[in-house]
Amino acid sequence: MRLPVATGSQACSARLWAISDLHLSLTGNRLALETLPDHGADWLILAGDVAEKPEDLADAFKTLSRRFARLIWVPGNHELWTVTTPDGPLGGEAKYRQMVDIARQYGVVTPEDPYPVWEAADGRALLVPMFLGFDYSFRPDDVPLEQVLAWAWEKRLRSADETRLSPAPYPTRQDWCAARIGWTTARLEAELPPGMGTILINHYPLRADLVTLRRIPRFSPWCGTAATTDWHRRFNALACIHGHLHVPATHWRDGVRFEEVSLGYPRQWQPHGRGPDRALRLILPPPS
Repeated sequence: MRLPVATGSQACSARLWAISDLHLSLTGNRLALETLPDHGADWLILAGDVAEKPEDLADAFKTLSRRFARLIWVPGNHELWTVTTPDGPLGGEAKYRQMVDIARQYGVVTPEDPYPVWEAADGRALLVPMFLGFDYSFRPDDVPLEQVLAWAWEKRLRSADETRLSPAPYPTRQDWCAARIGWTTARLEAELPPGMGTILINHYPLRADLVTLRRIPRFSPWCGTAATTDWHRRFNALACIHGHLHVPATHWRDGVRFEEVSLGYPRQWQPHGRGPDRALRLILPPPS
């Protein structure tokens, strides 16, 4: 796969990496992140679930901004969980906006900022960080929306998002998701340069057939929205980046590469010695 021809270039040695689900509230993950080496001119995509607390997110950006030339971040569900502050509970849209403010203090690109262009000797790509949410549409066709929680509970599955992820000021998480989809769609249609390829970045997978949770398949309703099923074609994706599943993998759909880039919990990566340095996934230049 080659990028569209560029009119300019950056250092050929620079690389674009991605990782997600660092879960820095866990001591093992936080200590492991400190061992990540300096990557010089390389850029890093952080595809969500870095930290729940604002101060932990700030520490992550402080650490990683010393190791990478530029950071691109999207929120996961954990960044949106309600937390207790001296001024009271902080959740919903207000929590998201505070996390965006923290990112900007460290020069981190967020879904609210201008999309950066990755320039290399062999072409250009628009990096598109997105915050879209989930709307329970990753469920079987024969399960009505009003029965989806009961359907999942038949296998004793219930996401912590049901109690920890407030949609305020929106009435429901579906309403918040719909608003984000509408806003992001309009922005892409207006800002995507003709002929330029994209790197679509979202915490959740963009397609239901990428939810490979063999042990807990009924967790799928909390894993994205069917509204993005064709976005890799619609918005000229060269690659799509996501996390959330804690199942690192490469998938292909319609000739487009989908990368699940999670680190996960210590119990998931420590037995395999797959710390942050090995969990980093090379996005550009595309691996052969």
